[in-house]
Parts: sequence; C-alpha cells; structure tokens
Amino acid sequence: MNRPLSSAERSAARRQDWLKGEAEKARESRGEAGQMEFWLRLARSRMAKDVKAGRGDVYPGFALVCRLFITALDQRVEGDGRIWNDLLRYAEQVVTKHPPRN
Repeated sequence: MNRPLSSAERSAARRQDWLKGEAEKARESRGEAGQMEFWLRLARSRMAKDVKAGRGDVYPGFALVCRLFITALDQRVEGDGRIWNDLLRYAEQVVTKHPPRN
C-alpha cells in the first residue's frame, strides 16, 4: 500500500513537472536550440544562487564542464566519437537517476 506524499514530495513532483513542461514548451517553440537555451538560463540562475550562498567553486566547475564538452566536440570532428558517445551516455545516466530539483 502506498502512503500519501508529503508536502515536500508533492512540491518536488510539481517542480519536476514544471521543468519538463517548460523544456518541452521551449522545444516546441524554438526546437532543440530553444530547449538548450532554457537549460542554459536555468543553469545560469542556479550558479548565481550558489555564488550568493558562498559556493563560488561553481564557476570553475562549469568552465571545466564546458571544456569537456568542447573537447568531445573537437574529437568528434576529428573522427573520434568515443568521448562524445561516453559523455552523452554518462549524462543520460546521471540525469535519469538524479533529475533536477528546486
């Protein structure tokens, strides 16, 4: 038998639904680029909140993720798609297991 969701769990579920809905709206209106822009705006907002909370290491972390992404793109252009494929596979595993919160 399932127990009723707590208010925190309901709030998290509503947030998940909102994120999915907004990402889908962005995709419908502007395609994949619109969805990408939505996630970039969300990431920028979250980074600003982290910096205000005293977690300034978010900037070098994001820079490193961007460098990884560019390296994967460059390697793919050169004919070696292993890093790109590994990056996408890992990213899919992480976001499936840990969907965005708050």
